[in-house]
Parts: sequence; C-alpha cells; structure tokens
Amino acid sequence: MNIEFKHSNINRRFNNAYNDLLNRLPQIHDILLDGKGFGNDLLGWIDLPLNIKDQIADIKQTATSIQQKCEAFVVIGIGGSYLGAKAVIEALSNNFNALHKDRQYPLILFAGQTLSEDYMADLLDILDQKDYCLAVISKSGTTTEPAIALRILKSHLEKKYGKEEARQRIIAITDRDKGVLKSLAIREGYKTYTVPDDVGGRFSVLTPVGLLPIAVAGFDISSIVNGACRMRDEVMQKHDSNPAWQYAAIRNALLENGKVIELMVNYKPNLTYFSEWWKQLFGESEGKENKGLFPASVNNTTDLHSLGQYIQEGMRLMFETTIHIEHSRSRVVIPQNANDEDGLQYLQDKSLTYINHRAEEGTQQAHLEGDVPQITISIDKINEESIGELIYFFEFACGLSGYLLGVNPFNQPGVEAYKRNMFRLLGK
Repeated sequence: MNIEFKHSNINRRFNNAYNDLLNRLPQIHDILLDGKGFGNDLLGWIDLPLNIKDQIADIKQTATSIQQKCEAFVVIGIGGSYLGAKAVIEALSNNFNALHKDRQYPLILFAGQTLSEDYMADLLDILDQKDYCLAVISKSGTTTEPAIALRILKSHLEKKYGKEEARQRIIAITDRDKGVLKSLAIREGYKTYTVPDDVGGRFSVLTPVGLLPIAVAGFDISSIVNGACRMRDEVMQKHDSNPAWQYAAIRNALLENGKVIELMVNYKPNLTYFSEWWKQLFGESEGKENKGLFPASVNNTTDLHSLGQYIQEGMRLMFETTIHIEHSRSRVVIPQNANDEDGLQYLQDKSLTYINHRAEEGTQQAHLEGDVPQITISIDKINEESIGELIYFFEFACGLSGYLLGVNPFNQPGVEAYKRNMFRLLGK
C-alpha cells in the first residue's frame, strides 16, 4: 500500500504544521501502544489481528453450518455492529450479488440499523420466502434499534420454525458476562460469541462481530486477518515513512490550515460502504469538544455530475482522500463501431479500468488546481488481504490522529443525546 500527498495553494504554514505534527508522532505512538492515553481501556483492537486467530476455526465452522441450512443470514446491529461487515462484504462481492444466478452463499441482510417501518416490512416479506438464520450483535442488548429488530424477528422466526428450531437459528454476539442479551442467550441456549470488553464497536470488524457475517458470505476471513497482521507490522515501525504517521499528520495539518472536511473518494461502487465504515470510524472518534474533521464521501465518477461542481468551485473547506485501485477483477473493453456515431472511436479496445483511471487522474488535477489538496492511498486490487490491510491502517491512523487532536478517540459521549430526547418523547 502506498500513500501520496499533493497540495498546491497551501502556504508555508502547511509544511510547518505537518513537520511539527510528524515530530510529535514518536511520542504519540508510544502513548498509544503503552496504553497511557485517553480511552486506554479500549485498546484491544491493537493486538486483535494476533489474538483473534484462535477463534477463526470456530467461526468458520459456524459459518459452514449456517451456509448449509440457510438461504439468508440476517445480521441485527447498528453502527460498528453492522457497518464493518457490510463494508467488507460489499467490497468483495459481485456488484449484483443478490441477483447473481451463481451465488453459492446465503444472502446477507441487515436489520436493527434503522427504525423504518417500510424497511422492516420489506425484510419480513423476503424472510417469509427464505430459510434463514440470524445473528444479533449488542453488548448490552438494550440499544433501541437492534432490540426492536430482535423482538420482531425472533417472533417471526419462532412462528416460522417453532421455538425449539428457532433457538438453533439465533446467534448472539454480546458481552462476555452481563447484559440483557447475554441473559437471554443463556436462557434460550443460543450459540454465542463475545464482543471483547476492550474493543469498541467501530473497531470491532476483526472480531466475530464482523468476521462471522463475512465468513457466511463466503469470504476467506483468515486472509483478512493476515492482511491486518501485515499492516500491523508495518505501522508499528517508528519512522517518518510510516504510512499511518503520514496520514495522521497530513490530515491534522490540513485541519489547522482551514480544511475542515475530509472527503473519502472511491471510483468503484462496491466501496461505497467502506466509505460509510470509514466515516463512522473517524467521525465518532474525533468529533468531540468542538474539534475534528467532518468525514464525508463521494462515489465517482457518479458524484462528479452532482457534487463535483461544489468540490471544484464551492467554499474551500475540504480536501480529498482517494482510494486508488490499480487492477480490477474483470476486464471490459470498448467495442469497435465503424460509423462512430457516438464519437468514441478513440477509445476503442481500451478497458473501462483504463478510462476510469484517467477520469480519476483528471479529477485530481482539476480539484488540485481548485485548491482541494489530494491524498491518494493506492492498493493493487480489492481482495481479502488488501481489505484487512486497509481496515487496520485506518484504525491505527485514527488512534494516532485522535491523540494528535487532543481528544479521546475511543469513546462517544455525544451518541447518548438523541436517545434521551427520543425516550422522553416515547414516554419511557
């Protein structure tokens, strides 16, 4: 994985800020690894790629059992309890996975991430027609959206299969010792996995929270973990070429120079939910004490025909971080057309990837000229190993960046504010 930064109209203050931040990173690095900083009770994700290996065989065995008896697998969870799994599954899947005639593995469906009644009704319509199992993911079991979804889907499952069979089709991923969901799982005899006490939800994709749904979807979770281990080895090194150091320093230097929005840019539709996972990771980690970059995303070239105008000529508040994918899984070329009615003859026999890369390059040049600094994170191709690398890279960089910013990157006190008002309005 390579990282490249380009800027044009940033003055000398940027270079000064970047160098100052980079000089602070050896100390920040040690604070993070020694557990001497904010949120040091939630640092289990640092060694997670190493520690999770003992559970891989059991997770794969459970996934195989689900694959053998289910056409669909429903994952109940919100925030980090679903975004990581969805991000990885979408990134690795055929873009039309639900419709693909050769799909061999259960369709992964999600619930408990919304209170939309239409969404739930549509989901129940699908589940009426399919054999399914479900996993419910919650440390406490009392988070409103997943708790409502579990009550509805547990009832549906019991009516469809009977209570005894339903018990065999529910998996609880929850706290090790306590909580409503843990008590329910013990009482009903559900298969359970533990959400580690020292791993927060947005850092939990490399636990059973993410790995079980990903395995059920048919992907190699061992390769994902191996990719994360390789990136861990790289970002543990204390030197200025550490990509996590560079990314953390660049984004904070840009923030100090008035760039308050970071746009995650991708040029592949199946990376859309990876951007959503990234937005939660950084938004929930850094958005505190009136500080932090606002994380947003665009999906190009689609959004060049909507938000592209604003990015090019709107308020100069942003910079872009592009995930560049060098090689695609497939090859589609522009066919010949002797009449050339569409004027595309100059593109004949060229691949869509070649054209997409030129669009990416041209966009970066235009936005750079429009005072939108550019960060490019390049990987060779999307597969299990590279996704594991990206996950760990962003997690580690997020920890460093939060400490540079001076906030606790591992809590989320502001999440409770809406809940208090909602409960009051509902009469709780």
